[in-house]
Amino acid sequence: MSVPGAGWVAGEEAVGQAAGGEEPMDTRAGDRIAEERTALRRVAVLVSRGAPPEEIFAAVAAEVWRVLGADLTTMARYDADGTMTVVARWSAAGGEREGGPYPLGGRNVSTLVSETGRPARMDDYSQVSGPMAGVARKFAVRSSVGVPVSVEGRLWGVVIVSSVGGDPLPADTDAQLAGFTELVGTAIANAQARVELRGYAEEQAALRQVATLVAGGAAPEEVFAAVAAEAGRLLGAGVTGVGRYDLDGVATVLGVWSSTGAAVPLSCVGTRVSPGGQNLTTLVFQTRQPARIDDYSRNATGAAAVVGRDWGYHTGAAAPITAGGQLWGLMSVGSAGEEPLPGDTEARLAAFTELAATAVANAEAQAALAASRARIVAAADQARRRIERDLHDGAQQRLVTLALQVRELQAAIPPDPGELVKRLDCVAAGLEAALAELRECARGIHPAVLTEGGLRPALQALARRCPVPVNLHVQVTDRAPQPVEVAAYYVVSEALTNTAKHARATAADVEVAAGDGMLRVSVRDDGRGGAAFGHGSGLVGLKDRVEAVGGRILLDSPPSSGTTLNVDIPIGQVGYPPVSGIRPH
Repeated sequence: MSVPGAGWVAGEEAVGQAAGGEEPMDTRAGDRIAEERTALRRVAVLVSRGAPPEEIFAAVAAEVWRVLGADLTTMARYDADGTMTVVARWSAAGGEREGGPYPLGGRNVSTLVSETGRPARMDDYSQVSGPMAGVARKFAVRSSVGVPVSVEGRLWGVVIVSSVGGDPLPADTDAQLAGFTELVGTAIANAQARVELRGYAEEQAALRQVATLVAGGAAPEEVFAAVAAEAGRLLGAGVTGVGRYDLDGVATVLGVWSSTGAAVPLSCVGTRVSPGGQNLTTLVFQTRQPARIDDYSRNATGAAAVVGRDWGYHTGAAAPITAGGQLWGLMSVGSAGEEPLPGDTEARLAAFTELAATAVANAEAQAALAASRARIVAAADQARRRIERDLHDGAQQRLVTLALQVRELQAAIPPDPGELVKRLDCVAAGLEAALAELRECARGIHPAVLTEGGLRPALQALARRCPVPVNLHVQVTDRAPQPVEVAAYYVVSEALTNTAKHARATAADVEVAAGDGMLRVSVRDDGRGGAAFGHGSGLVGLKDRVEAVGGRILLDSPPSSGTTLNVDIPIGQVGYPPVSGIRPH
């Protein structure tokens, strides 16, 4: 094929033309260089204007075809899965974008460039092999030259020029292509930068929407729904879900968004999904890494797979949500139809969840804090009412009775003083009993021994009163701030009370130690287990008390295997002064 004014000329033919009065070879070479520069300028203008990559690809393919006079120009992108996708092709018939992907392998220019990252040529395509051989035969390719396209130092793709029949391509073809491939690399880098910048801006806008809700004190369910909606719109998904994990991997659906507003996904909020099988929920919980399943109808199993299919998942991807360095939950997205999700969905989703995790955690923390404060206030009111009732029905009534007895004695003193002594002894004994009862009530409010002596004597008193034998180890020398000591005392008190009342245990171990700025409390028994932070449990109030001083409480109580309660409380918490006159550890 000949292209007017844009071809190359073999040496002997050029000499003959010059001898016959044709245009001198230096002039032809100058024209070619000028035309090449003009073509490069046209492509450079597109790059500088920020033209879409597909427009630049088509322009490069067309300009290379014109300048080099090749029969066929192809531009292709190398994919991570070992395939090649054609992004632009130009021939005498005009431009086209065939697509692909085409598997690499065998001996052909596309594979050689992919393997070496260097220019490659084949002058005899009768020796071509591999999956690309069929494509070469389709276009009757005689010879080809391919030059790599690099973007930011990494191999991105290849530009190939081919001849159909006739002589092989000139020896300097790869050098002529180099200028075009450099522009292509610049165009791709610029396009990627624009896409990344636009994606960053979109992510920030989505996060601002969520952060505004959190700052305004929106209910957690509203925040979770907003997070799901923003992620779904950002990624172009059909359905997006936000779920929170329990310690055993059970996930609770907290927020769902559907591009169609479908009622089925939205009605699933609050659903608890058990782990197991091959599905996104289980994979993320097990690996703590993003996961993807391309055909949910055939490749997903387990309870979460049923939920995903109900949501209309064809392709699904999910990423973990972490809070405080711990796995909190996951966010999942499903394709809107049978088209698979883009290959970068997991990475984009992971980036978004990493940014959104703070908002999600803050929303839940605010809700938990509000609920905790309400429980503390209610518990304090209940405790005050109980103390009032105990004092009124117990010690107060006893003291009233004793007062009446004293008045009777005053009204009628018998002649024999011996009888008066006996009766006064009874009054004294009654007063001592009333005093003991008042001390017992006061112990429930705040033990005096804790204020006066610290944790060691207070815990020793608890251990002595416990009906179950207690092995106590206290490795604390200095005093901690009063709220910390009180919290630690009630941890041990409540735990030993539960052990004595409910555990059917034969022994308990209590360990208290200070170090690294923390007071650590551990209470273990050999009872029947099964304890939980359930409704009406004293452990709920204990959890509130520990968290109120910035601590963390963990409960391990498998059935028939005893109960272990571990608590870490920061000693140097700001705003909690130490006991007067005593330096905190």
